[in-house]
Amino acid sequence: MTDDLIEIDGVRFGYDPSRLILNDITLRFPRGKVTAILGGSGCGKTTLLRLIGGIHAANGGRVVFDGEVVNARDRAQLLRLRRRMGMLFQFGALFTDLTVFENVAFPLREHTDLPEALIRDIVLLKLHAVGLRGAASLKISEVSGGMARRIALARAIALDPELIMYDEPFAGLDLISMGVAANLIRKLNDITRSTSLVVSHDVPECMAISDHVVLMANGGRIVAQGTPAELMGSSDPEVRQFVRGEPDGPVKFHYPAPSLEADFGVEA
Repeated sequence: MTDDLIEIDGVRFGYDPSRLILNDITLRFPRGKVTAILGGSGCGKTTLLRLIGGIHAANGGRVVFDGEVVNARDRAQLLRLRRRMGMLFQFGALFTDLTVFENVAFPLREHTDLPEALIRDIVLLKLHAVGLRGAASLKISEVSGGMARRIALARAIALDPELIMYDEPFAGLDLISMGVAANLIRKLNDITRSTSLVVSHDVPECMAISDHVVLMANGGRIVAQGTPAELMGSSDPEVRQFVRGEPDGPVKFHYPAPSLEADFGVEA
């Protein structure tokens, strides 16, 4: 057993071969740690999670989970590996026609043969872990956005996965809910000894809870990686611009386009 649960070796991926989203990415994600994957929109953060989960196949290179190369075309392997993964989707992806309890129970009923009495106990324990045991009987339409995010987290940990992937867990949350979500990610990781990957734009929250940080940029590049303190203290202009939220720097606001004169016949 190696110290790394996930290995990304020279991975290339693009929906259009002429425009790569990930370009020769090599990364290691250590067991039992919280790793934040930061970067602007469109730099490939969520795509990386999809490759790990086998939703897409890499155009080149390989994705390794616990020593086993992930094959997106091997359905039997994917079902077996996904049993060991939990995923918190960006918008929760809860089943709106099911209750809170039924949403969390869903993966247990799909992937195990546990008796209903044990499923009940597990679901209530997971809901208790996110502070929502009292909301078990509510419909999804009756809960707030912050509560829905916590319900999705309870569902993601229902099977006690070794790997939990969070796609924008803080998006759309108020400051209190954001703090609660961040603390939950850290506590759940430490209590369950799982490995957590957190994809986000939110620098302060990620820096506060992460052991390791990866900063990605458009063009499928890894700009920097290290501890939160190392990235916050970096002198690299691109790193400084992102972690400090500075409007001016190497990262440009405008997507590459023809000149204004070419499009409008006027000089800028």
